Amino acid sequence: MARGQHFIPNPGPGYDLFFKNIREYVEAKCEGESPEWTHIPDTERTALNEAYEDWYSAYTPAETAARNGAWKRSSKVLSRFIQVWFRGFPDIVTPQDLLNMGIPLLDDHPSSIPPPEAQVEADLVFPGIHLVELQKIRPVAGLAPPDFRSDYGVRIYYGLDGEASERFPFRMTGPLKTGKKLPYSVFTRRKKERFDFDDESGNTVYFCLRYENSKGEAGPFGPVLSAVIP
Repeated sequence: MARGQHFIPNPGPGYDLFFKNIREYVEAKCEGESPEWTHIPDTERTALNEAYEDWYSAYTPAETAARNGAWKRSSKVLSRFIQVWFRGFPDIVTPQDLLNMGIPLLDDHPSSIPPPEAQVEADLVFPGIHLVELQKIRPVAGLAPPDFRSDYGVRIYYGLDGEASERFPFRMTGPLKTGKKLPYSVFTRRKKERFDFDDESGNTVYFCLRYENSKGEAGPFGPVLSAVIP
């Protein structure tokens, strides 16, 4: 990927999930009787946790200015933590660790991996009340052939209609023709992803997917998917 930290999501559910995953991963690796990671000082872990709490305290209320301010502060702490304590210790923090945390690997030959060209789609299934799952995430047949280097992972964009809430303050109005207007996103390398839209039953959810390579470059949006939340 590029040398910056452009893979860090914008303020919203995707950033919260990304940060929370890193925080929990660090705790799992650093705690216990025989921790795998001993190179990260307690003061640094405390600063990371405080940065997440700062973000989360502003994320839950539907106040855009406060949320964006907390994202700016906390993402600086998170970016430095990744650069110093993850990328700075490649003999300890393995490439698989980075991938497990949703952090792209550095690419010493950026020109060798082109931007994605394939589009991506999925099937919607409903495993339970207020649950929506994307299954069989795959390239759209008959278009640009998939490239395992370019199609490193998938960013799932989504949005809902209905009344604004603390969790989803930004809402959609009317049918969509493109994923560009969807306000939330999450990155995945899995073939399925489940969403829990508690208290949103009866509202319509919209999804649109596109591939990203390991440098964070995005391909074209696939078809817009929509469903009424059970």
